[in-house]
Amino acid sequence: MAGYVGIFVSDPWLQNQFTQVELRSLKSQFLSIRRETGKLALGDLPSKMSRLKVIGEILSEEERELIIQDFYQNIDEEVDFESFLRVYLKLQAQATSRRGSGAKDSFSFLKAATTTLLHTISESEKSSYVSHINNYLKDDEFLKKYLPIDPSTNDLFEIAKDGVLLCKLINVAVPGTIDERAINTKRILNPWERNENHTLCLNSAKAIGCTVVNIGTQDFIEGRRHLVLGVISQIIKIQLLADLNLKKTPQLVELVDDSKDVEELMSLPPEKILLRWMNFQLKKSEYQKTVTNFSSDVKDAEAYAYLLNVLAPEHGDKSIFTVRDYLERAKLVLQHADKMGCKRYLTAKDILEGSPNLNLAFVAHIFQHRNGLSTQTKQVSFLDTSLEDNQVSREERAFRLWINNFGHSTYINNVFEDLRNGWVLLETLDKVSPGIVNWKIANKPPIKMPFKKVENCNQVVKIGKQLKFSLVNVAGNDIVQGNKKLILAYLWQLMRFNILQLLKNLRYHSHGKEITDAHILEWANTKVRNSGSQCRMDSFKDKSLSDGIFFLELLSAVQPRVVNWSLVTKGSTDEEKTMNASYIISIARKLGCSIFLLPEDITEVNQKMILTLTASIMYWFMKQPTDDRPSVASDSDTSSNSTTDDSASDSSSTDNGIL
Repeated sequence: MAGYVGIFVSDPWLQNQFTQVELRSLKSQFLSIRRETGKLALGDLPSKMSRLKVIGEILSEEERELIIQDFYQNIDEEVDFESFLRVYLKLQAQATSRRGSGAKDSFSFLKAATTTLLHTISESEKSSYVSHINNYLKDDEFLKKYLPIDPSTNDLFEIAKDGVLLCKLINVAVPGTIDERAINTKRILNPWERNENHTLCLNSAKAIGCTVVNIGTQDFIEGRRHLVLGVISQIIKIQLLADLNLKKTPQLVELVDDSKDVEELMSLPPEKILLRWMNFQLKKSEYQKTVTNFSSDVKDAEAYAYLLNVLAPEHGDKSIFTVRDYLERAKLVLQHADKMGCKRYLTAKDILEGSPNLNLAFVAHIFQHRNGLSTQTKQVSFLDTSLEDNQVSREERAFRLWINNFGHSTYINNVFEDLRNGWVLLETLDKVSPGIVNWKIANKPPIKMPFKKVENCNQVVKIGKQLKFSLVNVAGNDIVQGNKKLILAYLWQLMRFNILQLLKNLRYHSHGKEITDAHILEWANTKVRNSGSQCRMDSFKDKSLSDGIFFLELLSAVQPRVVNWSLVTKGSTDEEKTMNASYIISIARKLGCSIFLLPEDITEVNQKMILTLTASIMYWFMKQPTDDRPSVASDSDTSSNSTTDDSASDSSSTDNGIL
């Protein structure tokens, strides 16, 4: 490890943002800049960082100065390497956002920017989200001593500093995401425990679909209001939109006429389904317009007046249709909603101002409370036969979250639909293997001509073959046509390639040799054996792994303090296996592993997801400074001479937690 002395950083979150190659390059740039100036201060960075690629090309010196001044009060503060890296990430986020601004999706609240030049927050949104938190977490044993939160203060951001609130909120949005046994809930947490909670929160937020690119644990600890509120906003909206799919609400088939339309509906993001539902109900009234967004189209409150009258005419006031004043009409709408028992989430003023987040939350809550759809669904039999196999659905979810975690300009809601133009696949390939995409022949969305999509996908297939993927008889048109089997096969090979490349980059003693599945298997068995345990796994499909004990031993081997063995079950029954699997996923995320598998993937021994879990733990361990590693485990015996073990697995370099 001597070759990397001085490159490592102490902050675990910062470690996870870069490969060793990138850290070495940035350290060289940092030292070069500091040699020029002698003492390097924050105020020197706007001009000195112009030499950095992307940042220097896209952001002007004045813009770089504004961003730095917005984050740091004292620009005379001396900069060390870790501070330099933090500034670099903030500027890179702005530059990347600027470069990708051409591809806008007005529906994708999940892709909303979390870093802007002026970090202002909406007091209305803060008040609405505080009300939501007070309502849904009021009975929580740990939090009830802090609730209710006063929305007129900044108490929300203070309470969020220990990480518990956000972890609990994630579980409200998607129950079971975090095993609460893994949350540190002492009344007074030390910095390490607080950092663990935030790491668990961020990795779990990614796992439910939040975009948290370039947000770190330090942002929560320091209470950066716009970032904290941005994450809370995403979590709450995921909760409110949870029922907007055919699995949760099969009655949504009423919105379409035939099987082809049902398939299209299943591929839509929840925001678009909500709009379609709203327009479906409005057609039952005299309202003549089509609502296309949750901002300008609802500012006059007229659409709301007709919608609520359709859903709950018994609470309506006919005079609302003669009211000319928009503010007065908005007030009557909210009175109607109150009578229905719907939470407001917004004020009459918010309606007039066209607040997209709060209007969406309002309509989503109306849908949850009274959707006006039939309690009987004639097409349920078709729906049952058309829903994808559970295994395929789980794989699609894992790959979708993995791709979105790269922070592309386009948010993916369904890999079978949203990858068909090839663009996001090309972006992902470029992240995984920088420079491999020929952007000169790539076609950027929106793409109207079908052959342009085929051209993109042909390049995707060509690169796959270049990376030695198994793509027999696969053509670009198969991706354009949405061939589910082939898309999943390609994505798995891409994810696996990414995993092996990341590990190869960290293996200082690999001397350029390829890392294989067999290396990962041997590493895990060696770590567990050296810790004194008799557990072992024969392959990534070893059925004995279903009880979870091996992975708990592995996690304990790489970080002895992370597993509380008093909470571990024997794994004898299905219930005990599920409890162990849930605990494994949460403590791995708490450690710093960004993983997208579900407890069922462990209990059913899904070998693809088992490989990603093992590799993610290995990757985290390999990134730790040598001095911080447990003495019971040694790296030296992981250099296996084995070739790829097909029995172990069927078939950016920047790390944003992309395992």
